[in-house]
Amino acid sequence: MLLNWFDTAPRRVLALICAACVAMLAFGMYLQYGQGLEPCPMCIVQRYALIGVAIFTGLGSLRGGRGWLAAWSGLALLSAGFGAFVAARQSWLQWNPPEVASCGRDFYGMIENYPLSRSIPMIFRGSGDCTAIDWTFLGGSIANWSFIAFVLFALALLALLLRRRSAA
Repeated sequence: MLLNWFDTAPRRVLALICAACVAMLAFGMYLQYGQGLEPCPMCIVQRYALIGVAIFTGLGSLRGGRGWLAAWSGLALLSAGFGAFVAARQSWLQWNPPEVASCGRDFYGMIENYPLSRSIPMIFRGSGDCTAIDWTFLGGSIANWSFIAFVLFALALLALLLRRRSAA
């Protein structure tokens, strides 16, 4: 029954994913500005991936043809996959912190002072900030919950693309 919804209302599925992304972004802003939790570089990259998923699913939910729906869904799937990768890496760093944890530079300091070829590996190497667990819910950190959300978005988008392709 749920899979039939992917066939009958694909734009609603995309709109629902977009709304969930906006809610997650709003919750992230609440944690940052309301609770005073500063995001680490990997958290910022996850936010950008979440913004990408929200934009692509939002555009896909607007009026358009089958090709546009598939294109926007595919781009959203790529963004969700990238976000899941970053969240999984951060979760791994939290479970296996490096021997020497240094706070390092912030995200914007890395981008401004180093070329992208050096700053991107620095982000994924992690820092002391990325291993810290400042907030938990049901035993999971923000990175753990982000990973679960990105995987759910990716599975929904993949199901949407596969169902639409088989219906064609």
